[in-house]
Amino acid sequence: MIAARPDQAEIKAVTAARALDYPREKLEVIVARGKQPSVQRNTAMRAARGDLIYFLDDDSTPPPGNLRRTVQVFSDPQVKMVGGPNLCPADAPLLEQVFALVHASWLAFGPSRARYAALGALRESSEKELILCNLLARREAMIELGGFNEALYPNEENALMDELQKRGGKLIYDPDLVVHRRPRSNLRAFAKMLLNYGRGRAEQFRLHPTLGSAPNFVPPLFCIYLVVLALMAMFGKTALLPELLIPLLVYGFALLAQAAVLAMQGGILQSICAIPLILLTHILYGLGFWRGLFTPLKKSYQGPKPPVTLEKPPL
Repeated sequence: MIAARPDQAEIKAVTAARALDYPREKLEVIVARGKQPSVQRNTAMRAARGDLIYFLDDDSTPPPGNLRRTVQVFSDPQVKMVGGPNLCPADAPLLEQVFALVHASWLAFGPSRARYAALGALRESSEKELILCNLLARREAMIELGGFNEALYPNEENALMDELQKRGGKLIYDPDLVVHRRPRSNLRAFAKMLLNYGRGRAEQFRLHPTLGSAPNFVPPLFCIYLVVLALMAMFGKTALLPELLIPLLVYGFALLAQAAVLAMQGGILQSICAIPLILLTHILYGLGFWRGLFTPLKKSYQGPKPPVTLEKPPL
């Protein structure tokens, strides 16, 4: 199942889906064209005939063996979703490789770095490690919950995963279930993504509060901390600054330590470039989170839904 724009000509995921090693009579490819991905995916999900749905973004390219590998995991009826990382292609431009390095860093994305790097072994996991651009799910389980919350974008899949787990379902992370997908192509797009991630997480928390979202409050609190430091320096309130600067110094050492680790993974140049981007990640995610805490919130999609066109490319 692939969500695409109405006028999109090239869809890499369709080409990759045609190459999947799976019986043709048991495989159906659906392209849902529209302007609201959650609406597109729900529309396509209701029209699908398969028991399992493999969600791919339009630019996701899975290797041929992904379906055969993952179907075996669903032999356990409690398994509701199986996902794996999306990896940056080796031939991506330098800036995109730096973005990928930031995505895969613990300091920037915490446990969610597993979405961008193959980590550990096959295991039961949570929405923190799974991502919709490379995710297999039981259609029936999703239909029972009404599909994705169409008023929540992004993070619509995270809320659905939380609900599946509350009902006893298992979410599985497979580090070998990979797709290749290029990160954002420029700094502006990268910054916009971070703001949207923060906003989406805050809106998800307001609709579906869980303890798992507690660590996501760290970046917005970090933003407040930076503002307090700036105001104190601006108004000459320097008496307490030495003590208040201690967390910032610790953060600086953490950045350097993370850069040293990244240097072993992606090279010295990429790791040096990643340092300011990790800081930018925390600030923009935090600002987006604050915005999401105060945006008008709707529990369901209101008004006429944007049109969705379904296509079934021949295999």
